Amino acid sequence: MEKLENIFESHFGRKPAVLSRAPGRLEILGNHTDYNEGYVLSAAVTQSTSFAMAPKAGRVCRLIDCALSGEFTIDLDDMDTPRKGDWTNYLKGALVELRRRGIEFGAFDAVLRSTVPLSAGMSSSAALETAFCFALKTIYGIDLPKAEWARVGQAVENKYMGLQSGLLDQFSSIFGKKDALILCDFRSVEVLKNVPMPPGYSIVVANTMVKHNLVESDYNLRRKSCEKARDAIRRVHPEVRMLRDVNREMLESCRDKMDALDYRRALHVVTEDERVMQGVSFLEKGDIRSFGELLFLSHESSRCNFENSCPELDALVEIARTIPDCLGARLSGGGFGGITIHLVRHEAAELYCNRLKSAYKAMTGKEAQTILCDIGDGASAQPL
Repeated sequence: MEKLENIFESHFGRKPAVLSRAPGRLEILGNHTDYNEGYVLSAAVTQSTSFAMAPKAGRVCRLIDCALSGEFTIDLDDMDTPRKGDWTNYLKGALVELRRRGIEFGAFDAVLRSTVPLSAGMSSSAALETAFCFALKTIYGIDLPKAEWARVGQAVENKYMGLQSGLLDQFSSIFGKKDALILCDFRSVEVLKNVPMPPGYSIVVANTMVKHNLVESDYNLRRKSCEKARDAIRRVHPEVRMLRDVNREMLESCRDKMDALDYRRALHVVTEDERVMQGVSFLEKGDIRSFGELLFLSHESSRCNFENSCPELDALVEIARTIPDCLGARLSGGGFGGITIHLVRHEAAELYCNRLKSAYKAMTGKEAQTILCDIGDGASAQPL
């Protein structure tokens, strides 16, 4: 933060008025449960995006990104249309969304830097949006509840960028708590509680460095399968609104009333919701080993029932099972490539990363990227 403050002063010739930070996030348990109105366990990580900001006169905002050369600008009178490939779209989208709410603000100077890796399943975009919003709200006295700031960030993605994402990323970045997971309910769309993690463990993110070329329809087909399974169950149990309302006994009793593929997709979602709540129970008892086993079970369900894994993801999880310092591993996020997460004893984490990468290279011929993550606090802003 001190370095960021110095960069701001050096470039703009004055001190910033606020320093803000917002973390990236990881989905720990609860794969594809969100749009079925289910539960998700997530975590804010210590990797974060930070802003130094001060208000300025006029209508043109000036920005420095420590990772890029040159100065960037945002014209407050010309923000309605996003420009393709422009990273400031994430900021302009937030400003447009605040205007939709009738909120007034002026121009600003800002410097940002980020340690959240791009394209690593850690939601660098939500960290950027949230850190920006927390800085802006401080210098212009914008008073919104935390959950509403999360909805501003989601609207940036949905309305301005045209990406259909839920609230998990922003909720995790805002409501994170050091050494605790976040339990989100996607029916009421709220954070239910923070669930403490026992000390001495870290999350290793292992990126397969592959993304299989599956069109959007692959996700849509799975969503449609979930809806078809729900409709079949609802004909027998009219109280069912979404798969979140279905238990395993109910699903089995209606198995012959739906397509076999739809049954398997629903089985994943129903058991994944169960795993989230079991996970909360295990953590509250301090039973980290049983919690870790749930990660392995989640991946197996993704592999066999939801079929959103791939050989590279499977290889990383298979290797994890052979290394004693790992308690559990699973794919995280949409799947079909991308990342796995590994629950590892902290003191062995660096050695674990080396062993995992070596074995992955031997099995697949590909290089994996590993990132060591600790669970950190949610977004904050400090006036100067």
